[in-house]
Amino acid sequence: MPEKQIILTAEGLKKIEQKLDHLKSVRRREVAERIKQAIEFGDISENSEYEDAKNEQAFIEGEILTLEKMLRNAKLIDEDEISAEVVSLGSTVVLKDLEFGDDLEYTIVGSAEADPTEFKISNESPVGEAIMGQKVGSVVEVHVPAGTLKYEIMDIKGL
Repeated sequence: MPEKQIILTAEGLKKIEQKLDHLKSVRRREVAERIKQAIEFGDISENSEYEDAKNEQAFIEGEILTLEKMLRNAKLIDEDEISAEVVSLGSTVVLKDLEFGDDLEYTIVGSAEADPTEFKISNESPVGEAIMGQKVGSVVEVHVPAGTLKYEIMDIKGL
């Protein structure tokens, strides 16, 4: 089974590369030093510092493997393909909540880069899926567990 393609913006790719570099160059050394110090305490069979450091080391190595896999399967969003005509990956979209009248602004990104706290939603999320391919003025319905949300697309911007 082929590995899933990871869709990223240039900014998202840079963040992953920086995190990977930090894990490899800084965190690996810190944990190796913790393990070395724990071994110096003597009997490692009952040494909680040693166990904690080994567990952290395993977590870091797993995170490194995950990030390396993401980079291997990364597909960069082509900024030239982002249209202000229809919602696509990389678009920043202004939505009006038709129930409450609030304006919401989201950037549509791949699932690996989604972060609602930064107003970045995945193209695979309910809202992202509903607005993909839509134009300014379109009204979309988003079915969520709490019911149905209605949004009007007010504006579409490129990256």
